[in-house]
Amino acid sequence: FRQWASKTPGHPEYGLTPGVEATTGPLGQGFAMGVGMALAERFLAGKFNKPGLPVIDHFTYAIVSDGDLMEGVASEAASLAGTLGLGKIIYLYDDNHISIEGSTDLAFTEDRARRFEAYGWQVIKVEDGNDLAAIRDAVEAAQNNPDQPSLIQVRTHIGYGTPKQDQASAHGEPLGAEAWAAAREFYHWPADDRFVIPEDVREHMDRAGARGRELQDEWLVLMSDYRAKHPREGAVLDRLLRGELPADFMADVPAFTPENGPLATRAASGKVLNALATRLPELCGGSADLAPSNKTFLAGYDDLRTRGPRARNIHFGVREHVMGSMVNGMALHGGVRPYGGTFLVFADYMRPAIRLAALMDIPSIFVFTHDSIGVGEDGPTHQPVEQAMSLRVIPNLAVIRPADANETAAAWKMALERRSPTALLLTRQKLPVLDPTRFDTTGGLARGGYVLVEGTARPDLILIASGSEVHLALAAADQLAEQGRRVRVVSLPCFELFEAQPKTYRDDVLPPTVTARLAIEAGVTLGWERYVGESGDVLGLDRFGASAPGGVVFQNLGFTVDNVVARALALLD
Repeated sequence: FRQWASKTPGHPEYGLTPGVEATTGPLGQGFAMGVGMALAERFLAGKFNKPGLPVIDHFTYAIVSDGDLMEGVASEAASLAGTLGLGKIIYLYDDNHISIEGSTDLAFTEDRARRFEAYGWQVIKVEDGNDLAAIRDAVEAAQNNPDQPSLIQVRTHIGYGTPKQDQASAHGEPLGAEAWAAAREFYHWPADDRFVIPEDVREHMDRAGARGRELQDEWLVLMSDYRAKHPREGAVLDRLLRGELPADFMADVPAFTPENGPLATRAASGKVLNALATRLPELCGGSADLAPSNKTFLAGYDDLRTRGPRARNIHFGVREHVMGSMVNGMALHGGVRPYGGTFLVFADYMRPAIRLAALMDIPSIFVFTHDSIGVGEDGPTHQPVEQAMSLRVIPNLAVIRPADANETAAAWKMALERRSPTALLLTRQKLPVLDPTRFDTTGGLARGGYVLVEGTARPDLILIASGSEVHLALAAADQLAEQGRRVRVVSLPCFELFEAQPKTYRDDVLPPTVTARLAIEAGVTLGWERYVGESGDVLGLDRFGASAPGGVVFQNLGFTVDNVVARALALLD
């Protein structure tokens, strides 16, 4: 227990211990992910179930604690679950009145039952946690209420049967030899320290395993019947449950050209997302009350308050934290490709969920728009400065900041093909479309970074940029070229994908012999040193923004062609 390479770590870890369905160490996350799992069940059931063939039909259970119910993310999740009427949620609340610091009366005195009733939950109380018959009856009552999620409040005693019963010290401290001996006596257990599985326990578990195999066999027969009667839907459901993509899933995505005019990458994302939806019935998601701004709404589809085959949009409300957790829960459930959107600055509200997605290595997609000081008038509270780089430090998370509409389409392709989480960082302001006849944005983005403008086979200077600042680099490169400077422009939309490339490729894009390098990004400069080195420079923003039109903010904070040219010439002269 809690030792190197053990299958019993300090907290449950998905992918490490068989049977663990989610990494739930941070309190409240399991509660919230369970709501996502239940929503995934509704989504798939509404899309695929036929009369007499309920191939997607399960409850979602969890054991939740006082600590879980204290966390804000659980409150967000409970509120939304009640609003959505997710009647297949059954949570058993381990109501033991103790947290690490002592009695829950220190910080947690509200009437939890009435709070959950106000959320729209059915609350069932069991007075004795050792009364298995009462718990069984409560679970059956919950199963028979299809319109409300259920909280079964079970009064329990921490450290039951030991001298530390009902004490906070029973939470994480070893019992000690004397307390162990007393507990063994209480439970009529062997007096020595052997690890024992009593025969009646072994027999009980064997019966449970056999019953599970019977149920699985019954479901396999049901699925076989479903495929025979509904071969098209059966083939699609099989593909979804395998987590595979159709070969032509990008076929309806439009090709963007400069002739169509400038386009914000958030708007391009919306067009791409709706095109993808026509070939990916598993795609569903929504926004934290910002769909008109995030462009995350799937036009022509219903929302998931309903149970029909066209229900795909999720209204998360102003609940970023639970949105991230529910997206994770849906991804863990399988058969669904979920996404959630908000402004980049509010990624801070959902960081624990993003981190867990990366830790579990699951394909959650987080859509973050309004990605820089280009937000403009809303001011520094809504202008992300440190968020992009702070997301890049999370292991296993791909953070993609595309420079135009075609890079945005390529970013969605990468996000869907990855089996790990992805964050898409998109602009509010319109950007020129890079000419696809000149720039290989699709292939380039897939590698994380690529040469946009060569200028010469032997550049004197490399301008490196991401997102909207790529266009600033291109304009500056034109001016520098007019002065006879040999300039290469590199688009670097994704550090993580670039770092995954062979060193030979990375050195081709950023030749080690070219030390005059200027990185340009409207965010903190920390982190860019890996690409500019000791001799390079970073045009960034180690301060907060200001309230004014986006173009004015950019100009006053130094993101102008003239300033880029001046900084570049300083490196060369």
